[in-house]
Amino acid sequence: MADQVKHERVPTVVVDDVHIVYKVHGAGAGKGSATSALSRLIAKKRSPSIREVHAVRGISFTAYRGEAVGLIGSNGSGKSTMLAAIAGLLPTEKGGIYTNGQPSLLGVNAALMNDLTGDRNVILGCLAMGMPPAEVKARYDDIVEFSGINEKGDFISLPMRTYSSGMAARLRFSIAAAKTHDVLLIDEALATGDQKFQKRSEARIRELRGEAGTVFLVSHNNHAIRDTCERTIWIEKGELIMDGETDEVVTAYEKFNHGG
Repeated sequence: MADQVKHERVPTVVVDDVHIVYKVHGAGAGKGSATSALSRLIAKKRSPSIREVHAVRGISFTAYRGEAVGLIGSNGSGKSTMLAAIAGLLPTEKGGIYTNGQPSLLGVNAALMNDLTGDRNVILGCLAMGMPPAEVKARYDDIVEFSGINEKGDFISLPMRTYSSGMAARLRFSIAAAKTHDVLLIDEALATGDQKFQKRSEARIRELRGEAGTVFLVSHNNHAIRDTCERTIWIEKGELIMDGETDEVVTAYEKFNHGG
């Protein structure tokens, strides 16, 4: 009986026939008076310069505790949109997203401030994730070391605006990965940094899975997907093309891209 409970698959994210529609404001959408805009609202007329983009079209899947799920697809396929919707940052036009626990989208962007130093951002980022001050203090050195920010100088004491985009992304990942998450959503974080950092990141994702979390990884780096995720979902033009074992899905995706 104990083994049965141990191996029971616990769903953490259920995506049920989800459609996401963006409203894109074209040229002239911001012009005109507030009076004319209010008249349109009362008359229930849409501004002629607003067009709709159907970014996600009827996607359904279930993710389970302890899984690392890759999301792949061409640029503009809808994979990052899907991630933002799971995080609760985008409303669905139709369908529903249900999560067991709080999804966390890497990487605490709202808490990281360009004019503050890296060390202040580490502290603020950890506090923003709900860590008590004593835990922040205890984990601080490990976070900085993991990020590799100081490998070529004392960058952690400099303002974040002096960081390259890669350094900033590494620090964001290091902060976010310092905490165990019910559902951790990672968008292209492993595309930055050298091979050493990528290996550290992949090892940390495996640890997070071992701590009963669920990890979603969006990446154009197929090696990172293969090394990190045992399951992969392929999205193209907003539709789910394939969902299954990583090597099988990534191989099919590579054939599609190379015309094989």
